[in-house]
Amino acid sequence: MSLKSANKVETNKMELEIEISAEAFEEAIEKAYQKAKKNITIQGFRKGKAPRKLIEKQYGEGVFYEDAVNLLYGPEVDGAIAESGVELVARPEVEVTSIDKNTGVALKVVCITKPEVEIKDYKGIEVEKTVNAVTDEDIDRECDKLREKNVRIITVDDRAAEMGDDVVIDFEGFKDDVAFDGGKAEDFTLSLGSGQFIPGFEEAIAGHNAGEKFDINVTFPEEYQVKELAGAPAVFKINLKSISKKELPELDDDMIKDSTEFDTVDEYKADVKKKLEEAAGKAADAQVEEKLFDTVIENMTAEIPQVMFDNRVNEMINELAQRLQPQGITLDLYLQYTGQTMDTLKKAYMEQAEKQVKLRLALEQIVKAEGIEASEEEVNEEFAKLSDTYKMDVDQIKTYIRGEDLAKDIAVGKAVDMIKEAAVIK
Repeated sequence: MSLKSANKVETNKMELEIEISAEAFEEAIEKAYQKAKKNITIQGFRKGKAPRKLIEKQYGEGVFYEDAVNLLYGPEVDGAIAESGVELVARPEVEVTSIDKNTGVALKVVCITKPEVEIKDYKGIEVEKTVNAVTDEDIDRECDKLREKNVRIITVDDRAAEMGDDVVIDFEGFKDDVAFDGGKAEDFTLSLGSGQFIPGFEEAIAGHNAGEKFDINVTFPEEYQVKELAGAPAVFKINLKSISKKELPELDDDMIKDSTEFDTVDEYKADVKKKLEEAAGKAADAQVEEKLFDTVIENMTAEIPQVMFDNRVNEMINELAQRLQPQGITLDLYLQYTGQTMDTLKKAYMEQAEKQVKLRLALEQIVKAEGIEASEEEVNEEFAKLSDTYKMDVDQIKTYIRGEDLAKDIAVGKAVDMIKEAAVIK
């Protein structure tokens, strides 16, 4: 292989010219012949025994050219790209510009390359940090959550249903005295006031007693999703089977002892306050990091190929599919559930993908500018952590993650730490 030339034809696009010698091409032709001959039959020869020259005479001299080029394609193109030093962000486009048994093969390879990046003012970035104070109301809300976890369900048989109660009902809906699809259920549990049903439905059940059978009149909203029912009056036949209510326990020392590791309400509230303050601190740190990253991106200059954003979107969709897999949900099923198409999903991810790509490019440039490196010890430590996390041998982990890629990630992490340490936090 010979890299004849490497020319920048436009921003982020390089064109490589590659020459493959006649000798290398001849070797590839012979390999292609040896591989294909077992399936070739020529009159007068047993299948697989026909001489190459006879096959070429019958089918044309170039009969094995395409297979030979395919054998050479990967190693030759990869070698030329490595020799040129270009860093690709997409699969290259390869064109055979000439092919001849005596002179060899000439290829033109069009490469979309990683953009040139300029970054400035990434040290000493000024940002404001706001830590939300924990109030008594915040603590009370957490205490109410604990009470909700310990709620008691009490059957109501001495009064009519009220908003806030849970009821169990059978119901069937009719439009113009004809039952409609999807309007019937038995032993359905409904929290009155939850807004689960169309306006007026839940309110009409309130005031009735367990054991009653009655009709309620409602009107479907104009924007109702079932076109035949939109804006239409309907009658629901109701069988109110049971009524129950939730009774929250008192927040006292006895409840705290029974449901937590603490002995008193004061101890529990003190722990709640501490955890809320820690969460507020972490949220504030996350906001500071986000502001720092936004500033770094603003201070970066680069013409980024669209394919880099598209690639990141595709990666994010693949990551989503992997998260859904343990739940037994395919990506197609997820799109049906959420009412999305692949195009709308890609569009929804694009803004986040653009930000991630820009930030990564900026951080990689900072790594280069600052001469940041990851030591062999740091890489090995990270492999050990991954091994522990995924319960796999280090050697197995290395089949999925290259050491040089892990070293890049570690170096980028160091760049992030440097930006944070150099920032001016107000």
